[in-house]
Amino acid sequence: MTSTNPLRLRIDGAAGSAAPFEQLRAQIADQARSGRLPAGFKLPTVRGLAEELGLAANTVAKAYRALEADGVIETRGRNGTFVAAGEGSSREAALAAQAYADRAHRLGLTESEALAAATAALRARYAAK
Repeated sequence: MTSTNPLRLRIDGAAGSAAPFEQLRAQIADQARSGRLPAGFKLPTVRGLAEELGLAANTVAKAYRALEADGVIETRGRNGTFVAAGEGSSREAALAAQAYADRAHRLGLTESEALAAATAALRARYAAK
């Protein structure tokens, strides 16, 4: 189903497709990071978007929680949910990279071993898209 709002979201219900919450999370994240959804853009309410896309409200809420944890969106209480400023995702990525570096060092990996493991994980993840 295609959304009529500016988000232009499409949920593929075909067998073998990613879970609806993951499709929703990925599409909003991609649009925010590409600039199609500018920082400060107000997202629809959970219930509103769920109704529009024919999804359960919990599915949309789960996607919004994941996006907020990734720094892509921010909730401003009763004012709504908005696309966060671009540096949020960069900051989150830097924190994740630092945590990985710390863990790899504690495990006794050399720099080249840690880099090879991270590169393999990234290649696998991006190839899965």
